[in-house]
Amino acid sequence: MLAHHHPGGGFRNPWPNASITAELGGLLRWRLDRLRHPPPPDPDASAFPLVLPAFHQPRAPEDLLTITWVGHATFLIQMGGLNLLTDPIWTNHASPVPGVGPKRRVSPGIRFDDLPPIDLVLQSHDHYDHLDDRTVCWLEARNPGARWLVPLGLTAFYRRRGVHEITELDWWQETSNGPLTIGCTPAQHFSGRTPWGRNRSLWCGWSVWSSARRVFFAGDTGAHPVFGDIAQRFGPFDVALIPIGAYDPRWFMRPVHMDPEEAVQAARDLGAPRFIPMHWGTFKLTDEPLDEPPQRARSAWLSSGLPLDRFCQLAHGETFVLDV
Repeated sequence: MLAHHHPGGGFRNPWPNASITAELGGLLRWRLDRLRHPPPPDPDASAFPLVLPAFHQPRAPEDLLTITWVGHATFLIQMGGLNLLTDPIWTNHASPVPGVGPKRRVSPGIRFDDLPPIDLVLQSHDHYDHLDDRTVCWLEARNPGARWLVPLGLTAFYRRRGVHEITELDWWQETSNGPLTIGCTPAQHFSGRTPWGRNRSLWCGWSVWSSARRVFFAGDTGAHPVFGDIAQRFGPFDVALIPIGAYDPRWFMRPVHMDPEEAVQAARDLGAPRFIPMHWGTFKLTDEPLDEPPQRARSAWLSSGLPLDRFCQLAHGETFVLDV
């Protein structure tokens, strides 16, 4: 049995530092701590500009890579002449109930109606800020031929929502889609959309490569020891999309969310590709101010002696372009 497969069924993190404290007792302690010590205020909404995207319609040339940040962990990637989405969510709340739960602080960087035709969707795991059932239904209705790549255990979720083209992968497995090869990569996290459905499906990141470029999407993850192995097997990467937010309080979030300094170390372990920070500034999930993660990430990047032109922080809607 693989180390991340639980003997009793479901999945687990195989590393010693991966003990998950996100159980009911930890959640209650966190909420009580917040009552005694309220978190610092967030900046004004003007601190999060929304810019005009510059992706290609309907598709970019095969030799062009564009990456547009929609928000949180949602990106439109144009690569090898195809259009990919990561962890798509276009609703206003990351929640099972419309109008309830963490509210989107910045509008999506691409309006849903402005999306190009979607060929491929990469899903990292099933949490509500990454997997939104309404968005799944909207995308499938507009792109019935799109292929969804998901970690083990999620096919039934998509079948119930009318999705037909689904491929489940385990860590380290690969598949092809036209000119692209996609690899499923390890991550340190957990899954479950209800308190009683913990870890029945897997969590992961994704590597995507064409003849010209290689992109890494880390998914949602705490720091773990195999970023270097990922680079060795699927790299060298031109660009890495790495989460930097939702990290405070550390005693509670460390196993499942990297802080900015850990994210920069992950980028170094990956071979220091161009670093696009994600998982910040869109939904208020934890205690740090919404604008703190990129400030700390930039400082850690510079302190590491890495070239500033490889730190590619995007505004919501901004498009990163890389020519061959």
